[in-house]
Amino acid sequence: MSNNKGAPKTYYEFKARFPKLAEAWDLTRDASASGPLDERTQLLVKLGVSIGAMREGAVHSAVRKALQSGIDAASIEQTVALAASTLGFPSTVAVWTWVRDVLK
Repeated sequence: MSNNKGAPKTYYEFKARFPKLAEAWDLTRDASASGPLDERTQLLVKLGVSIGAMREGAVHSAVRKALQSGIDAASIEQTVALAASTLGFPSTVAVWTWVRDVLK
């Protein structure tokens, strides 16, 4: 699940400027992906974590990766809806706008 297609240019610039951080990040990401969850589940979990942490950039990234992996918009939208009872309505609406930034 280490696909960075569509990542912002700044992501690559940061990795080039700080190669050791980039290497550590790649190792962490790869290690966390090894386990029983399939790629689809991993991507939706990452989206859910990004939503819960209220990280706009991470939500954008998670939605891009989900779409690139063939996950449909309805599944992405349901992931947002599942967060509503924990985040509350205003935070969920904020997240919804971030998701729509990518889905448009």
